[in-house]
Amino acid sequence: MKNQIPAPTLAYRIFTNLTFWVFIAIVCGAALGHLDPKTGMKMEIIGKYFVDLIKIFIGPIIFLTIVLGISGIGDLKKVGRIGLKALIYFEVVITFALGIGVAAALIIKPGHIDKSGLAIGDASEFAKKGEDFSWLQFFLNNITLQVLITAIIIGILLNYSSRRQQAVDVLYVVSKYVFRALKFVMYLAPLGAFGGMAFTVGKFGLETLLPLGKLMLTMYVTMAIFLFIVLGAIMRYYKMSLWKFLGYIKAELLIVLGTSSSEAALPNLMEKLEKMGCSKSVVGLVVPTGYSFNLDGTSIYLSMAVIFLAQLYNVQLSWGEIITIIGLLMLTSKGAAGVTGSGFIVLASTLTAIHKIPIEGLAFLLGVDKFMSEARAITNFIGNGVATIVISKNEGEFIHPETDGMEIM
Repeated sequence: MKNQIPAPTLAYRIFTNLTFWVFIAIVCGAALGHLDPKTGMKMEIIGKYFVDLIKIFIGPIIFLTIVLGISGIGDLKKVGRIGLKALIYFEVVITFALGIGVAAALIIKPGHIDKSGLAIGDASEFAKKGEDFSWLQFFLNNITLQVLITAIIIGILLNYSSRRQQAVDVLYVVSKYVFRALKFVMYLAPLGAFGGMAFTVGKFGLETLLPLGKLMLTMYVTMAIFLFIVLGAIMRYYKMSLWKFLGYIKAELLIVLGTSSSEAALPNLMEKLEKMGCSKSVVGLVVPTGYSFNLDGTSIYLSMAVIFLAQLYNVQLSWGEIITIIGLLMLTSKGAAGVTGSGFIVLASTLTAIHKIPIEGLAFLLGVDKFMSEARAITNFIGNGVATIVISKNEGEFIHPETDGMEIM
């Protein structure tokens, strides 16, 4: 008999698992930030460098995936059909997210808290940005959206080119090397998670959470309800398991948790969705588009934050004004991706538009926004994954692979 290679031991599988090391890094980062805040704050540069390094891949991967997806479909009517289905799905789900955020804030009333000892920051910078907010500036500053539109145009043009196949072959080779390079970069994920968590706890401190703990708890519970009831029901309708899907992308979720950025794991999500069974064309269209237009977690946060500020200032909002706020956020929330400080810009522009809640109230959110960004990023991330699965199933382009660990039925 031939000598058989022994199966890896449990300890070996654990210590060679990237998820394990990301989790350890998050715990160590939180401990360092709490025990030695000054040193923890210095670790910010590690987390920033990791996210910046990942951002280098965002543009090329979105461009390559969309161009290959559209040019690979061949049928431009199908491209339009997938895009329309995705946009309709995004708006329906985001409406649920905004409604749930408003309902939770009205029922739990997180703004009715003791304001003594609250560390108030300066929100004037964000207020000014909110007044000057424009869709033109948003487009000019949002590289992701620019790449997205450019890739769609090039993908469509390639379908009319006599050399389409040659171009597609070249792009496939480039794509393979880009993903290979990304795979090596992801080995640095524990460092990124460590730096991000150490800085967060070191700068704001655990005690900062106490005055606004009710708001944070409300938001986390609301997002959990949205994930497991709304998205869970959607997955069940398509005979899929949300729990198994979360288990499949657990490494990416930990990266998002540690870095507070869905960008850090976006390329990996696209690759895993393809391996799981979603067609390349659907992944290439839905995920990048959802990154700009399907921000479930951000929508919940924005709607809850507006109601929270109204409660802080004891501003009574009529149902008509609440519906107006939801309508405004459905539009302005689209500007909350890819721009630093965009969450505050969107809040500022919304508060300025309704002329009833003092825009200075943004200062109340500055101290703990970092702690809420993890929940927003994770919810956005999961929401885009579910959207891609839904569109793939709806298009009849979801193939169940035989590979271990990828079946989420």
